[in-house]
Amino acid sequence: MAELEKTVQGSQSEPAKLEARAGGGFWEQVTTLGIAILIALFVRQFVIEPFRIPSGSMFPTLLIGDHLFVNKFIYGARLPFTDIRLPGIREPERGEVVVFTVARRGTNTYPADRKPNLPREEFIKRIIGLPGDEIDVRGGTFFVNGTAIEPEPLDEIFESPEGERLEVSTVSLGSHEFRILDNPYRSGPETTWPVRVEEGRYFMLGDNRDHSKDSRVWGTVRMAELKGPAFILYWSWNFNGSWSQVLNPITWWSVEKRWGRIGNLVN
Repeated sequence: MAELEKTVQGSQSEPAKLEARAGGGFWEQVTTLGIAILIALFVRQFVIEPFRIPSGSMFPTLLIGDHLFVNKFIYGARLPFTDIRLPGIREPERGEVVVFTVARRGTNTYPADRKPNLPREEFIKRIIGLPGDEIDVRGGTFFVNGTAIEPEPLDEIFESPEGERLEVSTVSLGSHEFRILDNPYRSGPETTWPVRVEEGRYFMLGDNRDHSKDSRVWGTVRMAELKGPAFILYWSWNFNGSWSQVLNPITWWSVEKRWGRIGNLVN
């Protein structure tokens, strides 16, 4: 009888064991998910961060709908909610394409540190002036410390989404060679030249020179606002819509994908 009783008790404990295993499996999955989220947040904060191109100010280098990664540890990642940066590998270079933070109010843009109470937004431009540089423009040509950045015209026309035909030139700046656009019938933003770049700040310019609101309009950017250089395209399509459209399968089927741009380095 005692043996029979023990067997019955043992059989009654099996559901409890299964329930315990199921509960353990659930919490194991939750823990794994939590660790994965923490790793993803760490990588985004300190290593690389994705960025989407929403405008044509960097034509022809970057197109609307390009998606790229920003290398955040090159300059030293910024600690959250502070101006403290971790040690970086090197300083920003003249000619690099960088992502940085600005302050926005409506259509007006300001250096983030000079309007600390305004909402923030991320921009992407090319560094033209380093701290202490003198930037000048004469006859439509940019000069850095008295040296002309001479564009070499190419036998190439870039057509914007609005149908505007823009002349393409190539430019060498530092170790970077890249293409820029010029509209012979339009000039860029008016600025009082020359401009002396303050210490700890950088002068930004869009490659689409006559269609870019950059440091000529809203001033220079300090080092604390630089997130890092753009380095590779991981996705590109001819689309700049809302998240609701992105989640629509019809969008993925109908929108033009630029397969040839995926994996390209940003120069």
